[in-house]
Amino acid sequence: MSYIRFPKSLPTLLCTLLLLACAPRTSASTLNQNVSWTIDRPGTSALYRVVAYGDSIFAGYNGSTLNAAKYAAPTVEAEYLSALWKADVESVRRTKSGAVAADVYNNKIVAERSYMQASNTRVVAFEMCGNDGLQARTNFISQSGTCDDSVLTAAENSCKTYVEAAMNYINANAYAGVKLKLVSNLHYPGYAADKVQSSCKDPSSGKTVNMQDKFLLALARINYSMCDLARQKGFVCADNFAQYMGADYDSNGDGKVDSDALRYVAGESQASYVTRITSTLRATLRDANSHFVSSGSSYDYIQSDDTHPTYTGASVTAGLFGGSSGSGAPRYPTISGGKNPIWNQYGHERMGWAVSTYNIATP
Repeated sequence: MSYIRFPKSLPTLLCTLLLLACAPRTSASTLNQNVSWTIDRPGTSALYRVVAYGDSIFAGYNGSTLNAAKYAAPTVEAEYLSALWKADVESVRRTKSGAVAADVYNNKIVAERSYMQASNTRVVAFEMCGNDGLQARTNFISQSGTCDDSVLTAAENSCKTYVEAAMNYINANAYAGVKLKLVSNLHYPGYAADKVQSSCKDPSSGKTVNMQDKFLLALARINYSMCDLARQKGFVCADNFAQYMGADYDSNGDGKVDSDALRYVAGESQASYVTRITSTLRATLRDANSHFVSSGSSYDYIQSDDTHPTYTGASVTAGLFGGSSGSGAPRYPTISGGKNPIWNQYGHERMGWAVSTYNIATP
């Protein structure tokens, strides 16, 4: 009698598929999603590289275990650079969806340092800490009895530790000709959903706490640490929180566009930044599911999972069956005024534009 012999690895693969397909958004499950995509500009021969390390945000995660967005933020940035430099630009994304900061640092930045050591590398960017925050958030939401803030404190401490370690490592190991080193901070997914009371009670007051208040305070401290460490370490900080959570017009009449007013200011104290975000300008914060580009027009920056940025265009292989590489002409042969026509219509387009504002004129 004949029979089919499956590869030994198939049961493991099937188990992994089922685990990832059924895992909640804050699960500890991780998935390598590596992509190389080159913006192939007609009539050019010079090729430069943008290397981006991170978790599902830079990965362009779209809910699939097999593919990811082609035009995730790092590739959008590569397109801006290609237009500016009149050159081909390769976007290399070395990412792991679901990874906490320690994982991104150890298994992407350190273990895959060779990508930033290539002699054509001009930009090294990274993002991390989102999963540390999401896991702490899930823990806190599930608490009963007396609230335990230590899970939030641990997430903050872990983020600061590994962001600083990442900057130190990149400074010591990236190709000497790198022109831009950048970190992206965190937006607040689920901002509107968190406007509810906790099941646990504050140890001092004996009352439940507003979870949006609790998480916003922790996130503000994390984002301050990321941007202030960038200032100290020779990096720049793309303030995704401000870009996502603030409108592109002056909603409170203070004379400043909301998304500009929320941005980290180099050299300000943590107390000043946290007060501005959690109190002074709190009324201008909006859930990024409705990012207002004017008083009467908004776009959805967050996918249906209420976590990951929206994007436009095709997907590329990135997941259980490995990563992929490819190339294609730029979507926009020219970019006028430093903004492509859809710069503020999708989450990944907005993040890529935010990174591009730090681009230098020549490679």
